[in-house]
Amino acid sequence: MNEFSNMKQKLLAEQVQEQIYRYMKEQNYQIGDKMPNEYELASLFSVGRSTIREAVKLLASKGLLEVRRGSGTYVSGTVPADIDPLGLSRMEDKMGLALDLADVRMILEPGIAELAAINGDERDIRNLECLCEAVERKILDGDSYIREDIAFHAAIAECAKNKVVEQLLPIIDTAVLMFVNVTHTQLREETIQTHRAILDAIRDHDSIGARAAMTMHMAYNREMIRKRMKDKE
Repeated sequence: MNEFSNMKQKLLAEQVQEQIYRYMKEQNYQIGDKMPNEYELASLFSVGRSTIREAVKLLASKGLLEVRRGSGTYVSGTVPADIDPLGLSRMEDKMGLALDLADVRMILEPGIAELAAINGDERDIRNLECLCEAVERKILDGDSYIREDIAFHAAIAECAKNKVVEQLLPIIDTAVLMFVNVTHTQLREETIQTHRAILDAIRDHDSIGARAAMTMHMAYNREMIRKRMKDKE
């Protein structure tokens, strides 16, 4: 197989892994569930078995699938490792974890937003504007906005221009992921409003305003988690 064919096969496998992941979500597969076999998946997605094997390997590398020799392929995770780098989404007490993360975010992120307002340059702010608009589009279209929300908060951390803050990004990424999942995206309007307020303050280099806007954003999320915990009691 020449280099062009290898590249084509790789691109096809990457496309198919996305299709399989969407299929897993649509069919509501849970951890431990057995996936259809190679023949069934190949028929389902109209590709060869070799492409399915490569796609499954990609999903396995992200912690989503596990191939058990002689038994089959099983779901090992429901969230890709690249947006849950700490693996916290596998913890059973989602509400308790979400509240703990809310407390950590309340400590960290208002200060990070303040630093972002002080140190963010024009390029940083243009990036934030694009990400803010991307989140809004997804929300207004009724689509999942987890990746865009994670990217927005990560960009704020990058605006801070602080090496220690950069090392905290995995915690922030996981926290955003947990918040959106636990609150079931009920804070759509509040997310749009507070994201805009954070962006405006950073753009104006208003450090106190950025801290206040981020605090409000965190407070909305934390209160929603507390409310859902009470509803479950």
